[in-house]
Amino acid sequence: MAESSKEDLVQLIKRFGAYLTLKMSNLFSISLDNLDSRSVGALAGLAIAILFTWRLMRSPGGPQRRQPKLQTPTPSSSGVSNLSSANLPSSGVCSSLEDARAQNVIDEFFQPIQPTLGQIVRQKLSEGRKVTCRLVGVVLEETTPEELQKQATVRSSVLEVLLEITKFCDLYLMERVLDDESEKKVLLALENAGVFTSGGLVKDKVLFCSTENGRTSFVRQLEPDWHIDSNSEIVSQLARFIKYLLYVSPVKPERTAANVFSSPSLEQFFGCN
Repeated sequence: MAESSKEDLVQLIKRFGAYLTLKMSNLFSISLDNLDSRSVGALAGLAIAILFTWRLMRSPGGPQRRQPKLQTPTPSSSGVSNLSSANLPSSGVCSSLEDARAQNVIDEFFQPIQPTLGQIVRQKLSEGRKVTCRLVGVVLEETTPEELQKQATVRSSVLEVLLEITKFCDLYLMERVLDDESEKKVLLALENAGVFTSGGLVKDKVLFCSTENGRTSFVRQLEPDWHIDSNSEIVSQLARFIKYLLYVSPVKPERTAANVFSSPSLEQFFGCN
């Protein structure tokens, strides 16, 4: 029985090895030049899985299949012995159970790790270090400068994404306003929402102008890696000068430049509903 247990353990190790080899071949088929943070994380997880499996198999208390104890049949108990033998699982069933256990253990190692919002933001922005963003229709509920004369309301759903951007990007917010009161309302709304408490954004980086061309001029002077806007004309004008642009609109444009992306909202662009 001891010899049979060793053979079963060897077979289990072989199955582990075959499966891990398949996983390694799939991972290493990716070109090293194309590896991103998620691929590196997968490779690190694979290394940990291999190390854990190796230590598990070398452990004196490693998994062993317990063999049912067989009693030597006697003339007086032959019927009971025959009944017990009939109920013992066949070798094929044992092998299937071992395959299932091995598969479950390996699958646990290769469960996909959900990226954080910060990781998603960095990946989506292609590690851009400077971002300019319009307020109306993107950060604020209001969609026109005329509405800002009455009130300014920060969209609660966009706040978390906005704060993540400020953690690793130099962010500038900008908007066209019709009067000084509108400017004050916008700054107060941003302050009450906690935009300035993270340390990544200050009031001096909230820019105001009186014309749409003024906002275009701001963007060109700042030369950001990304500009986010809800005005299709400004997006089209800036596509020649800015590396990447995000057009925020509930209606997807039919044709855009290769460097222009579109999304119904800023948070949906980063996978947030």
